[in-house]
Amino acid sequence: MSALTLKGPYWVTVRQHRLTLWAVPALVVLGLASVVALRAWAGDPDPGRMTVPSSNHGFTALRLFMEAASTGLLFLPLLVGAFVAGPMTARELESGTWRLALTQSSSPRAWLGAKVLVAAAVSALGAAALAAVYRLGWVRISGTYQFHWADRGTYEASGPVLIGYCLLGVALGALAGQLVRRTLLAMSVTGLLTGLVLLGLGALRWSILPVETNTAPFPGRPAFPPHSAFMTDSGLLTATGERVPRAACFARTHDMSVCPADMNITGQYTEFHPASHYWPTQLIETSLVLVLAAGLLYAAFRVVRARRI
Repeated sequence: MSALTLKGPYWVTVRQHRLTLWAVPALVVLGLASVVALRAWAGDPDPGRMTVPSSNHGFTALRLFMEAASTGLLFLPLLVGAFVAGPMTARELESGTWRLALTQSSSPRAWLGAKVLVAAAVSALGAAALAAVYRLGWVRISGTYQFHWADRGTYEASGPVLIGYCLLGVALGALAGQLVRRTLLAMSVTGLLTGLVLLGLGALRWSILPVETNTAPFPGRPAFPPHSAFMTDSGLLTATGERVPRAACFARTHDMSVCPADMNITGQYTEFHPASHYWPTQLIETSLVLVLAAGLLYAAFRVVRARRI
C-alpha cells in the first residue's frame, strides 16, 4: 500500500483541492442515480421515437434531465480548464504560495507536473464515467428531437471526444495559468479559448469523413437518406450534373415539384453521414484534440523551464 500512497507535490495537490476532487465522483453517483430513477419512471420505449408521449411524464422528465446534462457536459471542458488555470495554477503564482513547494525539495517542473497529472487523471476518469452515465439515459431517448447522435451536445457528451476536450482544458489551463498569473483572468482566458476550440472543431468535424450521396429522378420521391443518418445537404441536379438549390425552382414556379424547362432539372440528391460514421469521427476528432493538448502541455513545461516560475 505504501507504493500507492501519494507523496510530495502530488499529496499536496490532492490535499489542497480535495473538496473539488471529491465533487467529481459525487456528481457521477448523483447522475447515475437520477438516470436510473428516470428511466424506471419512463418505462419501456414507445414505437414512435420522434415524438414525446404527452401522457408519459417520466419520459418527459428524462428528456428534460438529459437536455440539462447535454448542456452541462458540453461546458465541462471549459470548467476543467478554468479550474486548472485559476485555483490550481494562477492563484498560487499570484499569491506566491508556490514558493513553499520549492522549499520542500520540489522543482518547478515537479510542481507543475503534479498539478497536471492530478487534474488530467481526475478529468479523464470523471469524463469517461459521466459519458457512460449519459449514454445510459440517452439510449432511452435517442432518435427523438435534439437527441440525434450528431446533434450538438449529444455528440460531445456521449463519446470519448468529451475526455479529449477535458484534457485539452487541462493543458490550456496549465499554460494560461503561468502566462497570465491572475486567477480570474486566467480562468476567463482558458474558458474562452477552450470554447473556441470546441466551436471550431465542431464546425469542421463533419468534413473529416466524406459524405455519402443518394440520388433520385425528378420529379418523383425525394432522395431520402437512411432513417438514422445525419443529412448535410440536399438539392436538385441538372442534366449536366450541376447542383442547384432546391428552392431555385420554387422561387420561379411556387411549386416544389415543378421546375421551369430552361433549368433542365433531371434529378435530386441528398448528402448525409450514416450512423456508422459516428465512431470513426469520434476517434479521429479525439486524436486531433489530444495532439493539440500534447502540444499545449509541451509549451507549458517549456514556459516553466524557461522562467523557472
